[in-house]
Amino acid sequence: MFTCRNQSCGAAWELSDVVIKNEGQGLLFRCPMCGARNYVTRHQTKEGETTYEQVTEIPPYGKR
Repeated sequence: MFTCRNQSCGAAWELSDVVIKNEGQGLLFRCPMCGARNYVTRHQTKEGETTYEQVTEIPPYGKR
């Protein structure tokens, strides 16, 4: 479950509801409701499955 970090939105989304892509600033999804950027990280499970986790703190500028 992902949550839009835009303070005025806060909508909750499943992975199937969002499109994760790299717009040149790292992996993110745009909130389908308000268009805000929400950053994620990609992980590989031992079984080889790709999972995503939402970044709750934006790292300092230039450090991803």
